[in-house]
Amino acid sequence: MEWLANPDISVIVVNWNRRELLRACLESLARQTGAGFETILVDNGSTDGSVETAEREFAGRPELGLRIVANRENRGFCAANNQGIACARGRFIALLNNDAEAGPGWLAALQGALAGSPDVGMAASKILVWEAPSQIDKVGHLIYPDGQNRGRGSGEQDLGQYDAVEEVLWPDGCAAMYKRAMLDQIGGFDEDFFAYGDDAELGLRGRIAGWRCLYVPSAVVRHHRGATLGLGSARRLELIERNRVLLAAKLFPWSLLWLNGAYYAARLSAGAWAAVRGQGEIRSYPGIRGKLRAAMALLKGDLGALRMLPRMLRKRAALREIRKLTPRQVRELILDNRISLRALSRQAA
Repeated sequence: MEWLANPDISVIVVNWNRRELLRACLESLARQTGAGFETILVDNGSTDGSVETAEREFAGRPELGLRIVANRENRGFCAANNQGIACARGRFIALLNNDAEAGPGWLAALQGALAGSPDVGMAASKILVWEAPSQIDKVGHLIYPDGQNRGRGSGEQDLGQYDAVEEVLWPDGCAAMYKRAMLDQIGGFDEDFFAYGDDAELGLRGRIAGWRCLYVPSAVVRHHRGATLGLGSARRLELIERNRVLLAAKLFPWSLLWLNGAYYAARLSAGAWAAVRGQGEIRSYPGIRGKLRAAMALLKGDLGALRMLPRMLRKRAALREIRKLTPRQVRELILDNRISLRALSRQAA
């Protein structure tokens, strides 16, 4: 097919030891309609036969245009996506998690949103929970002023309340599309983040550079939540905590950054109260031992962020080259897309 030689869209799927989920993900891409695309599978050193399965079952299917990048080790979500971006040929770069399955019109809907406006550099999907498809996982993102971000609408029943195309803060990296022109200008994922919060950093950096993000409700994806490390993983919680500090240090205006500790204390207090009632992130860490494990993960995350602060501050200074929004405009953007403390304390990341 001629479009395979010069595809409009490059879809990047990062995988690590999720062979069966990967199979379902690639099958969903094979069912796409109305879009010319290539698929770039970046495997992070899987040992479960993921690469062999992809080669055997999908490499010969022209509708996928599959290319495989096989790493010897797990390089993380950020580095793997950057590898995919580096070899992508499309004007539009789509990301799809290996634990997600896209509806047939997913790519065409996102491409339509990006092609229509020159200043729209990102498009967000309607992401539903795979196990409960009437429940929303994320429809774009919100953020708390300490740097912690959460999915917009997370946990709500999908009753049509998010069925309009509208501007949102940034897309979730589980199922997103970016203009290549934006990525060429601002750069790809910050590999210091490794995983978690990386899409938030990229999205907010894009907003600071003057790009907008549209949410596209007809771009539907179903997502297995927490399939990478598991919702009760201490490592996952550590990375989330570390990266929310790094994001704030790198991108937040000083007027919010000075208040970070106060916002963080308020969020921890609200989270502790929610945990008493069996709600929020900490409910995934049951019992006294689980709570201690979670507390240690948070502490390790903060210490890890402290060690990396000098590097983030250097990157912060380098943002002058791409900055379009003033610090005041960035503050307004964050506060206008702020998640309430009550909602945040009741949700899991």
